[in-house]
Amino acid sequence: MNSGFAKLFSFFELVKELSFWTRLFRWSHVRKLSYEAYNEFSVLQERIVSVENEISLKDSRIKELQNNLDNSAARLKDARENMDKLERKLSSMQGELSVLNKEKSELSAKVARFEQAEQTRSEEFNKNIASVNAIRKSLEEERQRLEDERVREIAEANERMKLTWRNHEESVKNAIRNLCRLHQIDYIEKAPFRGNPDNTVRIAGEYVVFDAKSPSGDDLDNFPKYIRKQAEEVKKYAKQDEVKSDIFLVIPSNTAEAVNQFSYNMGDYNVYVITLDSLEPVLLTLKKIESYEFVDQLTPEERENICRIIGKFTHTAKRKIQIDYFFSYQFLEILSKCGVDLPRDIYSKVVEFEKAEKLNPPQEKRSKQILLEDLIEESERLAVEAKTRLDENRTE
Repeated sequence: MNSGFAKLFSFFELVKELSFWTRLFRWSHVRKLSYEAYNEFSVLQERIVSVENEISLKDSRIKELQNNLDNSAARLKDARENMDKLERKLSSMQGELSVLNKEKSELSAKVARFEQAEQTRSEEFNKNIASVNAIRKSLEEERQRLEDERVREIAEANERMKLTWRNHEESVKNAIRNLCRLHQIDYIEKAPFRGNPDNTVRIAGEYVVFDAKSPSGDDLDNFPKYIRKQAEEVKKYAKQDEVKSDIFLVIPSNTAEAVNQFSYNMGDYNVYVITLDSLEPVLLTLKKIESYEFVDQLTPEERENICRIIGKFTHTAKRKIQIDYFFSYQFLEILSKCGVDLPRDIYSKVVEFEKAEKLNPPQEKRSKQILLEDLIEESERLAVEAKTRLDENRTE
């Protein structure tokens, strides 16, 4: 029995044993005991309330712990599931790791083989590089030799061109003398007027001046200006009596490409720029005028015909100069490429064949005239022969 509630238990025992006599003679004691029991009951009730509150708090705590436990159980379940997944993933990764280790071993073996092969290739490559360097050095030396040879050939060609220009005055003099002898034109050795022209001929009672002009160096850029200046300076010839107002400046054929103007109208006189190749047609045209006793007797139609013939001669001469210059340049370029582009053994063979070849153009005889009829007949014969060969090739 709890000693804290003795009065309450005593009151309950007294009530159970309460009799009539006890009520009569001991009621005050019963009453006192009831008060004391009530006080203990009140304390008991407060303790009950306190215990109930404590129980309620415990229940709340238990529920909270239960919820936490449920949450922990859920998290534990998730953790177990994640653990299972991780274990499966780990197992898979271990399998993959095993495969990778196997592949690593195979790759290591391949790398070892590749390194060995690479070392072998590197050694071969170094050998090939050395061989290529030797070949390249040989080729460089050969190219340098060919370049030097080409430069030498170009220098020789330029030197020959300069020599041609230096000898141009003498070449023009010899050509005009030969043409005058051939076509019976008077060549004047010493001009009977002031000045000293290179060449003077007498046609139709007039002195015709042919001055030879050539570049002083390799640069042809200033040659047109030089020709213009010379056209102005020959005024000293044109203003004298019996000197024809048409002055001719004779230039080398290989400089015609640099000249941009072939005739100059200087007011009182005219200057014509011609080449060595066009000397003969010009002299023949001038000699044609000599067949007329007086120029005033020429009819307008005859004057027109003479001008037309001279114009055709001039155009033909210029055109021939352009074509000859073009093909000369092309031939020189091809010859230069032969020495550079052809293999050495083939080029040596070409040189041997070149030395064995010989061209024999028709020889010109002073006493024999070149007839136009013969040239036309030969041209027609060549045309028929070319057409026959072309038809044979088509038939084949």
